[in-house]
Amino acid sequence: MVRICMLVVLNVFLACSVFAAPFSDGKPASNGVMPERLDRIGAAVNEVVAEGKIPGAVAIIARNGRVIYHKSFGYADIASKKPMTNDAIFRIASMSKAITTVGVMILYERGAFMLNDPVANYLPEFASPQVISEVDADGNITATVPAKNPIRIIDLLSHSSGISYTFMGSPLSKSYSEAGIIDGPTSLDYKLSAQMGLLAKQPLLFEPGSAWAYGLSTDVLGYLIEVVSGKSLAQFIADEITGPLKMVDTGFYLSAEQSDRLVTVYTDVSGDGLVDARETELPLSVGSADYPVEGARSYYSGGAGLSSTAYDYARFIQMLLSNGELDGVRILGRKSVELMHTPRIDWDGDSIPDFGLGFEVTGSIAKNGELGSTGIFSWGGAFYTSYWIDPAEKLVAVFMSQGRPIHSDIDNRFRTLVYQSLQ
Repeated sequence: MVRICMLVVLNVFLACSVFAAPFSDGKPASNGVMPERLDRIGAAVNEVVAEGKIPGAVAIIARNGRVIYHKSFGYADIASKKPMTNDAIFRIASMSKAITTVGVMILYERGAFMLNDPVANYLPEFASPQVISEVDADGNITATVPAKNPIRIIDLLSHSSGISYTFMGSPLSKSYSEAGIIDGPTSLDYKLSAQMGLLAKQPLLFEPGSAWAYGLSTDVLGYLIEVVSGKSLAQFIADEITGPLKMVDTGFYLSAEQSDRLVTVYTDVSGDGLVDARETELPLSVGSADYPVEGARSYYSGGAGLSSTAYDYARFIQMLLSNGELDGVRILGRKSVELMHTPRIDWDGDSIPDFGLGFEVTGSIAKNGELGSTGIFSWGGAFYTSYWIDPAEKLVAVFMSQGRPIHSDIDNRFRTLVYQSLQ
C-alpha cells in the first residue's frame, strides 16, 4: 500500500515537473506525437506555397512545454526569393489583443481596478455613452438614446461594449470613417489618447453587455493601461510581459536588425494571385504596408499593432497554458487565466463565438465539427496569423503567414494535421 502511494505521488510529481519545466525543444515521440504524421504538415503547406496561395509560413507546436515542431516554408519575400526562416517577424494584428488583455489582468491583480468597474472611472471621456436607435439608408446615424448602463472594463475584454471597427461594415462604419477613427496600426503620426478621444464621442451599436461585436475595445484597454500605469502601452508591455518572457522580437516597432527579418505582406483581392501590398492599396487602414518600420512610429494599437515571431508568441501562449508562469517567471495567477478562458459570451449561432476575456473558446467540439478539444482558447490576426491553446492536450500551436486577404484554408488544415498526429 505504501509503495502504491509512493508511486502515485511520484507520477504526480513527474507530471507537474514536465509541465513546469523550462520551455525547450523535445522529441515528438516522447511527448505523445507521431513523427511520421507530423511530416504531413510540411507536405500540405508546401503544396499551398507552390500553388501561389500563400507566400510562405512558419509553424510551431509545443506539447508538455516542449517544442516538438518548428519549421518554415516558402518565401519571406517572393520577388527576391528570400527564404522564410524560423525567426521571421510577422505583423500579428489581432493576436496583439491577447497580450494587451494580459496587461489589463496584471493591473487587475494588483488592485488597480475591478473588472466590473465602469471604464469611465478611469477614462472619463467614455462617460454617458449613447446607443444607436436609427440609421438611414445612406448609413447615417439619425438618432441615439442614452445607454442604460456604463461600459465596464469586462465589457471591453469580452467585446460586448458596443464598440465596433470601421472595416466591419456595421452601422458605425460611416460615422467612424468621417470622424477619422482608424482600425489599429498606422504609420501616420497619430497618438492613442487622441484616437480614443474621438472614439469616445461615437455612439454604441447596442447596450453595453447585451451583445457581442468585434471592435476597438482592446485599443480602449490599451489606453486604460497607459492611464492607470503611467507608462506608454509599449513600455508597459515590454516591462511586464515581453521582457520577463524573453520575447525579444515582439513589439510595436522594429529595430534596423529586426526590420531585415520582417516578411513582406501580400494581398490577393481577386483570387488571381499574390501581389506585394506595397504596390497596391492594402485593404486595412495602416497608412503603409511597412508600418512597423516606416513612418511616425508613434501609435500603440493594443488591438492590432504588435509584430512578433512564431517562437516568441509560442512562449507567450505557453505561459497561459501553464497557468500564468513560464520558465520560473510568473506573469499572472492561475485563477486569472482560468477566468480569461471561461466563456462569458455563450450564445448559439454561427456568427457569435463563445468568448472569454480576450479569446474565443471552443465550447463543444461536436458543435465545431472539426478535430480539437473542448476548452481550446484561440484567436488570429488579419494578416493570416493564428494560434490556439489546448489545456486538455497540454498543447499550443502557432501558424504565421502574411497577407490580406488570402484565399487558402491551410491555417485551418494545419490544426487538423496537428491533431491527427497525436498518439
